[in-house]
Order: sequence, then C-alpha cells, then structure tokens
Amino acid sequence: MLHRFERFSLAITEISRYWHQIAGEEMGKYGLKASHATYLVTLSRFPDGLTAPRLAELCGRDKADVSRMMSILEAKGLAVRDGANRYRGNLRLTPEGQALAQDISQRARSGLTEETRRIFYSALDSITENLRKICQEGL
Repeated sequence: MLHRFERFSLAITEISRYWHQIAGEEMGKYGLKASHATYLVTLSRFPDGLTAPRLAELCGRDKADVSRMMSILEAKGLAVRDGANRYRGNLRLTPEGQALAQDISQRARSGLTEETRRIFYSALDSITENLRKICQEGL
C-alpha cells in the first residue's frame, strides 16, 4: 500500500510541476499565466457562456480569482462578458479565445488513445471523489 501511495504522490507532484511549466511557457506567449489555460479550455465547452460563480465551481477556484483572470482575458480580447450587470453576465470566449482554447486542447490530447483516456479519467474521478470524502469526513 505504501508503495502505491508514494508512486501516486510522486506522479501527481510531477504532473502538476510539468503542467505548470508547460502551461506557463505556452500562455506566456500571449502575455497570460498558466492558470488562464484552465479558464480558456473550460469556457470553450460552453459557447453560450457561464456565470462567474459557475466558472469558479467548474475550475475549482474562488470567485475573486475568476474575476481577476477574466479581466485579463477580456482586456486581451479573448473573452467578453454578456449582459449589463458586470457580476451576473455570462462570460464567453471571443473567436480568438476559442481558437486559443482549441490549440491548448489539441496539444493536451496527444499520446493517448480514446480508450486509455476514458479509463484514466474514470480512475482519476474515483480518486478525486475518494480524497474529497476523506477531507470532508476527516481521517
């Protein structure tokens, strides 16, 4: 059991480190931060847009982070906010933002078959749910 835990912990740490490095380099080309990649890809799945609270929920971030990051995406012409109310309008990608999100998604797809990806995400969802329950209920 300990060997599995160590292997899992190391893999998650390495994945996170490499993801941040790659995302930082890629997003840096556009004057953006690594975390913008998550917002871009998430918003690309919702062409009609999302409210800030829903985007925060889907990305696992707080509303303040969404507000800061989306302000930058809006200033760069990659996202817009629909509606007159700044806090309740839907956030959606512009065509430029959609193109960038598609580029990010395409790069992330390389190297895995659909079957391998399906199994991986199923296992990852189970692990995430198990860890969530442990954190909520305590050890």
